[in-house]
Amino acid sequence: MYKQEEIKPYHEGDKGQQVEAMFDNIASTYDTLNHRLSWDIDKYWRKKAIRQLAPYHPENILDVATGTADFALQAAKMLKPVHLTGSDISEGMMKVGEEKVKAAGLSHIISFVKEDCMRLSFADNSFDAVTAAFGIRNFPDLDQGLKEMCRVLKKGGHLSVIELTTPVSFPMKQLFWLYANTVLPLYGKIISNDDSAYSYLNKTIEAFPQGETMMEVLKRAGFAKVSFKRLTFGICTMYFAEK
Repeated sequence: MYKQEEIKPYHEGDKGQQVEAMFDNIASTYDTLNHRLSWDIDKYWRKKAIRQLAPYHPENILDVATGTADFALQAAKMLKPVHLTGSDISEGMMKVGEEKVKAAGLSHIISFVKEDCMRLSFADNSFDAVTAAFGIRNFPDLDQGLKEMCRVLKKGGHLSVIELTTPVSFPMKQLFWLYANTVLPLYGKIISNDDSAYSYLNKTIEAFPQGETMMEVLKRAGFAKVSFKRLTFGICTMYFAEK
């Protein structure tokens, strides 16, 4: 078990159910907080992760933990796939995403389905690419979730993941710790009206495996040609792999 798997948003119950409830609770304010707390740099991170896939021209994409569909929307615009499926455990988050997709006129490309990332309903070898932005650290079982993502990916297909991480070098490591343990949970609590959500999300960032360690986790899940790149002084890390 990885450290972040032991961290739960609330006190009692299954972690998967708690994560679902938490994201349902904060869905209406999630985009505002996400962009403000990152100073909109999260948009740059998503574009970088999508560009990793551009040379391979994936036609059928699965976006796991799609949330409010920011990654799915950007991928649809940049990669122009035939179809993109956004899956998430939180219907509240996806409802926000559906409205954004309709407003962008991309409902013919992007569809949504409620899925448990531990037991994806899709057949083996279904997708040309699988993506995830800021979601895999919430998996109740990281190894199982990644194995499922690998299972539904076609042979030769690609995985592109971005995840929040802790910087490793002075002084960004210390500055990020101060920001993440003061501003982030307090501002998140005020805007979202959820006492626990942003404290939980911060704790999972600190506990989540990153860099070389995460590369080994991905390899054990079945991925090959694994690489990573730290972005914005290590606040975010981008992973890329092939099946």
